Amino acid sequence: MARTSNIFARVEPGIKEQAEEVLDQLGIPMSNAIGMFLRQVVLQRGIPFEMKLPASTPIAMGSLTKEQFDSEINKGLSDIKAGKVHTADFIEEEMKRDFGV
Repeated sequence: MARTSNIFARVEPGIKEQAEEVLDQLGIPMSNAIGMFLRQVVLQRGIPFEMKLPASTPIAMGSLTKEQFDSEINKGLSDIKAGKVHTADFIEEEMKRDFGV
């Protein structure tokens, strides 16, 4: 049997439980999953998945002050005056792609 080392990590309980549920369905013990992750770090010479900031989310109208709301409306009106307009179908596709809505 190969020698092993212990790793102690602090994770949010909810994330740990969710990961355990998925790993149980796959039949993979948590320690094996962590070992696989570390092997991939070595093989990839870095984190084995893309890391990027989440996509920005649309502005929630209810969270804006009156001044912020007016500013957003004025930006929209300026865009219309400048001819920067799109069809509703185009906007719907953009929203689906960017925000999953």
